Formats: sequence, C-alpha cells, structure tokens
Amino acid sequence: MKKVIVILLLLLLIPLVYAEEECGLLNLASCIPQKLYDFFINILNAPISPLLNLTKSLLTEPVELSLFAPIWAIMIYVISLFYGILMLYSGFNFMVSGHDTVRRANAKEWFKNIFIMIVLVQASFFIYAAIVDIGSLLTAGVINLIDDNFFKLTTDNIINIGLQFFFALFYVIVLIITVILLVFRYIIVAVGVVFAPIAIFFYFIPPLRDYGKLILNFLGICIFITFFDAIIFLVCSKLIEIALFENFKILVMITAFSISNILMFYLMFFSAIKSAFGVSQKGVGVVKAVGKLVR
Repeated sequence: MKKVIVILLLLLLIPLVYAEEECGLLNLASCIPQKLYDFFINILNAPISPLLNLTKSLLTEPVELSLFAPIWAIMIYVISLFYGILMLYSGFNFMVSGHDTVRRANAKEWFKNIFIMIVLVQASFFIYAAIVDIGSLLTAGVINLIDDNFFKLTTDNIINIGLQFFFALFYVIVLIITVILLVFRYIIVAVGVVFAPIAIFFYFIPPLRDYGKLILNFLGICIFITFFDAIIFLVCSKLIEIALFENFKILVMITAFSISNILMFYLMFFSAIKSAFGVSQKGVGVVKAVGKLVR
C-alpha cells in the first residue's frame, strides 16, 4: 500500500516539475488551450515554414567555395604565366630609363605593384573565403536580433488575422521571389572565387584597372547585400512594436521582403549593368583616341 502511495505522489509531482514544457494532471485547464493554439499556429505556418527556413539559411550560412577550388587553381596557373612577362617589362623599363627620374620611379612603382599583385592573386582564395565568412557572420548577428515570430503568421489580434487571410498568398509569392534572388546571389558568390584572382590581376594592370574594379565591386555587393537585407528586416521587426503598425504585421512583413528584393535586384543586376556600360564607354573612348593618333 505504501509503495502505491509513493508511486502516485511521484506521478503527481512530475507534471509540477515540467509544467512549463509538458501537460500534466495539475495544469490541464491552461495547457490544453495552449496546445490547441500552438497546433493551429503550426498548421497556419506549415506552408511557409520551408520557405522561411531556406531564406534564413541562404542569408546566414557561409557560401560553400570548395566546389570551385580546382577551377580557381587553374585560373591561378594561367595568370602565373604572365608574372615573368610583367617582371621583364618592369625590369626593361628600369634599365632603359637612364637618368630619367620619372621613368625610373614608374618602373619601381610597376615592380612594387607586380609584387603586391602576385601575393594577392596567390592568396585570393583564402582572402575571398575570409570576406565571405565575415559577411555571413555580420548577417547572422543581425538576424539573431530578430524575433522568429516576426516572419511567421500569428493570431495575436482580429485585425492581423483578417489581413493575414487576404495577404497570405502575396506573402508566399514575395518569399518565393526572395528565395530565387538569394539562390542567384549564392551562385554568384560561389563562382566569384574563380573571378577574384582575375579581378585582382586586372586591377594592377592600368589599361584593365576599370574592369578589375567592376568585378571586385560586383562581388563585394553580392557578398554583403545580405547584411543590408538583415538590417531591413530588423528595422521592420521593430516597427511592429509601435502601436501604429502592430495591427498591420503581415503588411510590414511583405514590405520588408519587397524592399529587400528590390535592393538585391537593383544592386546585383542594374548597378552591375550600368557599371559595365560605363566601362565599355571608356574603352570605346580609348580606342577612338588611339585611332586618331594613328591617323
């Protein structure tokens, strides 16, 4: 009889210990409604949860670069073929400069730039990987400041429930667009490790410097664009804490992702096209100038 009483007491005490995590005999009145609410919220967010998880992963996880390491090695091998030519060119200019201090200074500057270029090109994979990791850490640090419930559908008030019912489809569409843009960004950053040494090589060759700047600027934008996306999400998540916006959460979420998508699309595509057009115009101008001199 005493053993039975002890067992019953243990059964009654266990729910008290885990009252915050599990339902027990002593908290059924408060636990059952909470479980039903959680079940309803999980059903409500089930269609968008994979999209949200994929979006968060693409925003915060470092880009895997090892797949393109062999191609990077081939690029380094090809670029290294020009090291000797550039060294000979620099040495030849130094030898024929004579007493011309300007030409001697230019030859020394060429030699210094070639040395710096060789070091940066050879270490470009590790430098690029470090920059990508820094961008991911910055983005993850900002994302961690945002409450996960900001991205999910909630039933905190009647107005939000009604708006979410009408705008849920738009929210899903915006999330799909965000995932597509982030996938493009991921691919560009991953392939960028192959173009990083080319950009550095171009940057230290005066006639090709504008092309090197264009590639480096484009890769830098693609790497750090997620950090600015995270800032947009953080600002919008703070907006719903204001009384004016708390009843329009779904609209704030759609606006946040829309601004992020517009920013990514503009910076990754339009700005790159505009910069490329500007560089091509400079190239045409140089060709025309050379043509006039030849004539």
